[in-house]
Amino acid sequence: MAGYLSESDFVMVEEGVSTRDLLEELTLGASQATTAEMELVRHIGVPVNKIICANPCKQIAQIKYAAKHGVQLLSFDNEVELAKVVKSHPSAKMVLCIATQDSHSLSQLSLRFGASLKSCRLLLENAKKSHVEVVGVSFHIGNGCPDPQAYAQSIADARLVFQMGAELGHTMNILDLGGGFPGLEGAKVKFEEIASVINSALDLYFPEGCGVDILAELGRYYVTSAFTVAVSIAAKKEVLLDQPSREEETSSALKTIVYHLDEGVYGIFNSVLFDDTCPTPTLQKKPSTDQPLYNSSLWGPAVDGCDCVAEGLWLPQLHVGDWLVFDNMGAYTMDTKFLLGEIQAYRITYAMSRVAWEALRRQLLPAEDDQDAEGVCKPLSCGWEITDTLCVGPVFTPASIM
Repeated sequence: MAGYLSESDFVMVEEGVSTRDLLEELTLGASQATTAEMELVRHIGVPVNKIICANPCKQIAQIKYAAKHGVQLLSFDNEVELAKVVKSHPSAKMVLCIATQDSHSLSQLSLRFGASLKSCRLLLENAKKSHVEVVGVSFHIGNGCPDPQAYAQSIADARLVFQMGAELGHTMNILDLGGGFPGLEGAKVKFEEIASVINSALDLYFPEGCGVDILAELGRYYVTSAFTVAVSIAAKKEVLLDQPSREEETSSALKTIVYHLDEGVYGIFNSVLFDDTCPTPTLQKKPSTDQPLYNSSLWGPAVDGCDCVAEGLWLPQLHVGDWLVFDNMGAYTMDTKFLLGEIQAYRITYAMSRVAWEALRRQLLPAEDDQDAEGVCKPLSCGWEITDTLCVGPVFTPASIM
């Protein structure tokens, strides 16, 4: 069994305050890659004029869905994709996705996506001949890029493409910086470092007042630390490393313990495969200092040799039914089908600190309505209230709306 505990980013909205109004007030939009994601953000109230279908290689059904529901912004990076859009959504406004220097990123998206600078002029010319308007440029450095200067180089490249577009008669006013921004305090490169490099490059190539809207896909940054996952142990097995003598039978160094969980790398823990992470659990029950520790590994439910969540962990003796808690599990862990209600695999409990809740409530409600709203909408729990049972401190951060 697995459950999610959200610590800050997902909140309930007061009665009388629509999600659409709040999103518009916060000037938030949505970058989507699939039909299901477009359906989800439309369902929660994101205006269609703030949705960009950022996947440059779309199914024809996705393009038709965008056309039917008024989603105008679509990305492309090749002639085949351009031809598909011309046929299925001729009124679309296109954003040209360019390749980046992401060879050191954990996820190198330019291996699959992005047009080279050499091919951009031809793509812009073909768009003009097809009477398709190209309104901007996008790029994506990929997750885990250790070099912030890669953003500066991509912004400089985007400036060149803007100049090409202007020469060919395209009115370009959108620059999408992509995503993959780190959402952890202990990241090798801090978000602040990346932001500083980006801001300097924007001042140089796209200064304030130039008429270009700057977009960024901050999903990973916002939600990575927003969720904690609790997973129960479904089975266990003790494996002797060698034949111990009678005196060594109680030694913890001579055996390893294999724990089987309800979730693995093909589900919640897919970051092990895609982001090369090593999830380390916090125990629900704090162990005593005199408990022996055993070399332990955690495995998912799949019957193969690849579903290893973590190994080389030194843990006390655990039992079937015990819970393990994993922090920083908000990014790319839940299937979109779950968010749409098509499957019910996980239970989500929302939590925030009282300080954050009071600040949010004051922001959402006029002062004269504050007293009347006492019982309208409250968080299910507060950060400090759950720490009695979990060996982990609450995260007190300002809340934001999904």
